[in-house]
Amino acid sequence: MTQHPNDGAAREAHPLEDLVRMDRIPHIWCPGCGIGSVFTACLTAIRQSGIPHEQFAMVSGIGCSGRGAGYINIDSFHTTHGRAIPFATGIKMANPGLNVIVFSGDGDLFAIGGNHFIHAARRNMDITVVCVNNLTYGMTGGQVAATTPHMARSSTTVVGNPETPFNLPLLAYAAGATYIARWTMLHARDLADAIEAAIRRRGFSFIEALSPCPVNYGRRNREKPLDTLKFYQEKAIIKNGAHPAELDMSDTRGPILGKFLDIDKPTHDEVYKKMYWPEEG
Repeated sequence: MTQHPNDGAAREAHPLEDLVRMDRIPHIWCPGCGIGSVFTACLTAIRQSGIPHEQFAMVSGIGCSGRGAGYINIDSFHTTHGRAIPFATGIKMANPGLNVIVFSGDGDLFAIGGNHFIHAARRNMDITVVCVNNLTYGMTGGQVAATTPHMARSSTTVVGNPETPFNLPLLAYAAGATYIARWTMLHARDLADAIEAAIRRRGFSFIEALSPCPVNYGRRNREKPLDTLKFYQEKAIIKNGAHPAELDMSDTRGPILGKFLDIDKPTHDEVYKKMYWPEEG
């Protein structure tokens, strides 16, 4: 039994507690939000890998998911909006031995941070990017995002989004990522296994984690959290090896989940080392 940091009550220790900054608990995530489940899957992946915690670093940007870096009890960086990947790139280049994880949201990574994503993938930076995709800007008021479905309502598209959202796995594929997977927060074990696989391999790895936002997306679109989970459970299609071009978020079917790409090619730091410090190879 341990003592709760806020009320002094005795409680059972959580099995992942050594990976959490307990002085920051309780977290800010809303009831019904899936970010906590995705964060737990990420911590589980770190634990499953067996890699010492001091060999990890986590970087997050701004937004609800961006709070992850502040809760994990390893070296972590909560950076400026859209800049998680450049910070992660710098960390990896300075210390290639670190396992660098970017944990952030769809707005941070694919709107203001989209340019950084495509170039890190193009360079095959040896980092793992976990994107919690809740289809909206959850923290700043529920504005339309690059992933908001066509005709979905947001605070800035009150009669429906006229635009076509990104197909994130296809974008990662086109930019040069070498590992691509997508799961939902409901598929917690599959998600944790995918993140662990991404950590263990070389190259730019991208995992999309679909998650409900009950307050700023669900409320406007009359979608309750349990309805979203039921949709994930009943409609999701697991299709490992599916071509990323098939993975758009369709109005007529559930999301396609699975591991879509796992290839090997030289990483950014390997190419640099071979070119500039061949004697160390």
